[in-house]
Amino acid sequence: MNIGVLLKQVPDTESRIKINGDANGIEDGDIKWIVNPYDEFAVEQALQVKSAVGGEVVIFSLGSSRTLDAARTALAMGADRAVILDDDGFAGSDSLGVAASLAKAAQEEGIELLFAGKQAIDDDAVQVPQIVGTLLEWPVATAISSYEQDGDSVTVKREVGGGQTEVIKVTLPAVFTADKGLNSPRYASLPGIMKAKSKPVKRYTADDLGVEAGADNAKVTTDGYHMPPPRPAGRILDGELGDQVKELVKLLRQEAKVL
Repeated sequence: MNIGVLLKQVPDTESRIKINGDANGIEDGDIKWIVNPYDEFAVEQALQVKSAVGGEVVIFSLGSSRTLDAARTALAMGADRAVILDDDGFAGSDSLGVAASLAKAAQEEGIELLFAGKQAIDDDAVQVPQIVGTLLEWPVATAISSYEQDGDSVTVKREVGGGQTEVIKVTLPAVFTADKGLNSPRYASLPGIMKAKSKPVKRYTADDLGVEAGADNAKVTTDGYHMPPPRPAGRILDGELGDQVKELVKLLRQEAKVL
């Protein structure tokens, strides 16, 4: 079975983000880039399916040239090869452009099953895997917390809030997005890291795929970024405790309007 994983490189959550005011948004010179954490669960699930039914795991990643670093991490975990979309023709793509490019690449590689993280921690758009499934005309099950496959039939569970769990049965081919707790992602071993350097990496340009991507074709654009307004200074109430309570209730009712 040809199993694909959609993988994104994102800033480490511990990186200090600096706004530059341009459409690009942030200064990336000092940022540490990592594999999107939810995508690690997707990679692990793909590897487990490969172990159970055979086949190969192919990593798909769209971004700048550094996206190969993230793909190498997945290759070191055990994925077989990578498909990188780092051509200038993809630059500035919105979620639709990214999804169209990844969907076409998956078609070109004969993928029969796709995994992805439930969201990317940089923009939290939660759109690309769902759009990919729509373009491929495949069913999509999102934020899954368990996965059981029997031939072409897959049963998954997803938490829907309030302690409730939804059980979904899907026929392959399909797209699944992984939630935290689906599995425990393995660490890349030293031999795996060494092998990753020689595993096949294939590249597509926008022209190769024949997709309308890039900033000129984006339906949604970002004009710039700015920091949120500073939080107003807090107020300290003086006087006796009883007077403070009365004043606090008055402020909550008349100014904050939460009572």
